[in-house]
Amino acid sequence: MPIIVLLREKNELRLRFIGESHTSLQIFRQRLNAHKSIDFANFIPGHPLLEDPEFYIRTSGKANPEKLMKELCADLQSEFASLAV
Repeated sequence: MPIIVLLREKNELRLRFIGESHTSLQIFRQRLNAHKSIDFANFIPGHPLLEDPEFYIRTSGKANPEKLMKELCADLQSEFASLAV
């Protein structure tokens, strides 16, 4: 899944997920919003034929949004690796 970083600041991160749909981004949104260090996490689906979706994260305090996103990706990878095909 290619990802383009559109904005990287102290407590904000905006990403563009190339070729992804709202299905996978919904998992990220739900998990991030449940995290105690996240003020806000959501995605903008854009037009399905013209734009790839964008994902926005804003953290509270000194939490690093990029670090939290990487941790979530690792957690999800571990969860899905245990599934039997």
